[in-house]
Amino acid sequence: MTYAHLHLMLNHLPLFAGLFGTLILAWGLLRKFENIQFVGLILIILNALASVPVYLTGEPAEDVVEKLPGVSEQLIEAHESAAMFALIIGIIAGVAAIVAFASARFASKSFNTVAVYAALIAGLVSAVSMGYTANLGGQVRHSEIRQAQTLSPAGEKKTETRRSGDDDDH
Repeated sequence: MTYAHLHLMLNHLPLFAGLFGTLILAWGLLRKFENIQFVGLILIILNALASVPVYLTGEPAEDVVEKLPGVSEQLIEAHESAAMFALIIGIIAGVAAIVAFASARFASKSFNTVAVYAALIAGLVSAVSMGYTANLGGQVRHSEIRQAQTLSPAGEKKTETRRSGDDDDH
């Protein structure tokens, strides 16, 4: 098993744990079900924990795929930058979820309410950043999901220029 294989196996866990954790937490808040809120918080914590090995296997996975035909260094770098941001936000969301989880038992009701909403917001930002990162990662090897753009052999983006008289709306 290579690091690329391990990275691909693990990378769905933080994505879906964060997404479902945030949705479940929001549902628990709307319905005022503390048990459901706890499930959402646990999934957000799982998101944070799973983000670490996914991020750490990314660089060795890059070493494997960067040599393959059709792989763009530009896409790998964009994915890597987004992954660092997603890791940081995921850890922040995990810490917020731990605080919210603990505050239910050890803090005042008002502090707990603030902590749970902070975990919800952090979880939402984490889920969005994980989704964006996953989309970029998928584009590294799946040309069918890349945005419509032409890359030069060096991986540089080519842009089309239009003259002011060129208007397709005639």
